[in-house]
Amino acid sequence: MSPRPKLRRKVYFRPKVVLFKPEGVLEKKLKEVILEREEAETLRLVDEKGMSQTEAAVKMNTSQSTLQRILSRARTKIAHAIIRGKAIRIE
Repeated sequence: MSPRPKLRRKVYFRPKVVLFKPEGVLEKKLKEVILEREEAETLRLVDEKGMSQTEAAVKMNTSQSTLQRILSRARTKIAHAIIRGKAIRIE
């Protein structure tokens, strides 16, 4: 039995700024948290645009449960970066 084929998720977000860092700390001394583009897109659609998870999942060509996992992972990464004083890089 072969594994289920992976869906190609649609990501429309192209960030103009790819690094966010705490003020007053040199970039080379910071540890980074990497936020994938699909994670940033999920945050944009759900948190910034106010879409439901179901609407955002349709727009990204994925299931609602997968989108929920991506969103949870993105929020956890951002919280970790803020609490621990790390930079956030979008790749």
